[in-house]
Amino acid sequence: MTFAIVARCADTGAFGVAVASSSPAVAARCAYAEAGVGAATSQNVTDPRLGPRALRLMRDGAGAAEAAAIIARTAEHADFRQVLAVDAQGGTGIFSGAKSLGIHAEAWAENVACAGNLLANEGVPGAMVSAFLGAEGALGDRIVAAMLAALAAGGEAGPVRSAGMKIVTDVPWPVADLRVDWTEGCPVAELAALWERWKPEMEAYRTRALNPAAAPSYGVPGDE
Repeated sequence: MTFAIVARCADTGAFGVAVASSSPAVAARCAYAEAGVGAATSQNVTDPRLGPRALRLMRDGAGAAEAAAIIARTAEHADFRQVLAVDAQGGTGIFSGAKSLGIHAEAWAENVACAGNLLANEGVPGAMVSAFLGAEGALGDRIVAAMLAALAAGGEAGPVRSAGMKIVTDVPWPVADLRVDWTEGCPVAELAALWERWKPEMEAYRTRALNPAAAPSYGVPGDE
């Protein structure tokens, strides 16, 4: 009931994660990223503790593959879990427990890892990786391209109802944290539209936090 991507921008060191599912508010419990450390997801029969644990392991020096392997060995009910991670060197790690639901599959390359469960077919994660590597633009553009490619490749076996994307850069808060928590439409398409709306203002909001005097107009009535 989930397909997801974790990715690193080799040029900027930014990290991003996106996820979509048939269940409500999937990004609230599945998507994690920390500036300078990495990005992770915890999915399938989700244990929301595992994403932060993967980040903590990477912060303490483990690579993404090692973090995923540690979780596979030590997490409670690990057979039910699926975990993805990407680290600050572009390394990736994926763990899919033996009780991952339905058709589950994985694909990865340097700086990107994708996986899902209850998929329409095993080719979905590979299509996501190919789309990410073939796309241009900002990290968010490439992640959105991967999510749209997942749908084009078949996506989930059932309807997708929620989606979200988180991006971190060089500040200790997410510069993008976009969510479609429930829709009868297409949450991935709605997420793509949210990204297009947010992208032109993302840097301005970062500047407002760091140095308000240097920020552009706030764009609200009364701000002359």
